[in-house]
Amino acid sequence: MSSISKFFDFENRHTNFKTETLAGITTFVSMVYILFVNPNILGASGIDKGAVFTATALASAFGCFVMGVLANYPIAISASLGQNAFFAYSVCIGMKVPWETALAGVFAASLIFVILTATKVRERIIDAIPADLKSAIGGGIGLFIALIGLSEGGIVAANKDSIIGLGHLSGTTWLTIFGLLVTLILMSMKVPGAIFIGMVLNSILGLFTGLIPMPHQIVSAMPSLKPTFGVAISHIGDINSVQLVVVVLTFLLVTFFDTAGTLVGLAEQAGFIKNNKIPNVGKALVADSSTMLVGSVLGTSPMGAFVESSAGIAIGGRTGFTTIVVGILFVLGAFFSPMLGVITSQVTAPALIIVGVLMAQALKNVHWDQFEIAAPAFITLVGMPFTYSIADGIALGFITYPITMIAAKRGKEVSPMMYALAVIFVIFLWILES
Repeated sequence: MSSISKFFDFENRHTNFKTETLAGITTFVSMVYILFVNPNILGASGIDKGAVFTATALASAFGCFVMGVLANYPIAISASLGQNAFFAYSVCIGMKVPWETALAGVFAASLIFVILTATKVRERIIDAIPADLKSAIGGGIGLFIALIGLSEGGIVAANKDSIIGLGHLSGTTWLTIFGLLVTLILMSMKVPGAIFIGMVLNSILGLFTGLIPMPHQIVSAMPSLKPTFGVAISHIGDINSVQLVVVVLTFLLVTFFDTAGTLVGLAEQAGFIKNNKIPNVGKALVADSSTMLVGSVLGTSPMGAFVESSAGIAIGGRTGFTTIVVGILFVLGAFFSPMLGVITSQVTAPALIIVGVLMAQALKNVHWDQFEIAAPAFITLVGMPFTYSIADGIALGFITYPITMIAAKRGKEVSPMMYALAVIFVIFLWILES
């Protein structure tokens, strides 16, 4: 016990073994829904859900172990909800890219990600992006995820009289509404693991009413990784067009900004930020970039720092031991794949909506009283759900930012990096739409 305390520096972090263990359990319970949500979202692309389940569990465990040991941060890593939605709905369904090629795109992006991390380019770019736009990106992803949840749950749908409207309130939609209300109540009561508990109660109601089929078993061996393992590497040659190069760059850019925003927010909550710098941030970035690489080989969409780590941090988690506990629980969780049939889209939809609420909290940091900042932040925010693309929302906001700042005679406050990113995004949109 003393060796663990010394390795993770419990004394200087003002924590102990019991607190760190409870924090790890709390974080896992708060984010375990990703084991069931990720296969459901990626399944829309045609990829095998069972393989994605196992890939998600093992890649998450790997990421948590690396983050815990290397960076000593209580920040867990798993499949990013924003990224899996982009993978399934924007790339595979929207652009009609086969999931095998999309996985190859994630693999290629992760290789670049690792290089950018090793050369500390990521740190420099993160420092160059205005805090307001970082917050807008987090909030915009939240709106995008919430829209997917509302749509998957049947609460909203395409309408012949308008772009979107209230969906048909059938039995399964009422199941979504029930789950949402229960989770909202639990979250408001600050119950640990509220999202997971809400999913469990929703599933029980679905099973009781017959809206969800009864599973034949609860525990089983891990589903095989055979349908997805190594597919990303074997299909790397499929990236042979401008469109697919753009897909790779989009995975890179979206993952880059999504992870950066989450990492900064959690580090701030844990009190790690000193003089506007995050100690050991380089090691934390190595953890998420290497996990993204491993995840792509196993067969899942980009991985990144998980916002639900805030639950463990809130009850005192301050070291990497919290994350080690999360990793161990992810390995154990891989043996509960039969529950995939119970966790339907109506069960996971409330979780997506709630996560949207959590991510939207970042918007409080935007200087809305300064129009030249508020405008690009707002365009970033609404651009993601309205274009149904995270990358397009970021592009629109980053292009707008230097324009409004120059018009407000504040052009000198815009870093050269932001001007460069604006040009890159103009080219990105031109190529994407041509």
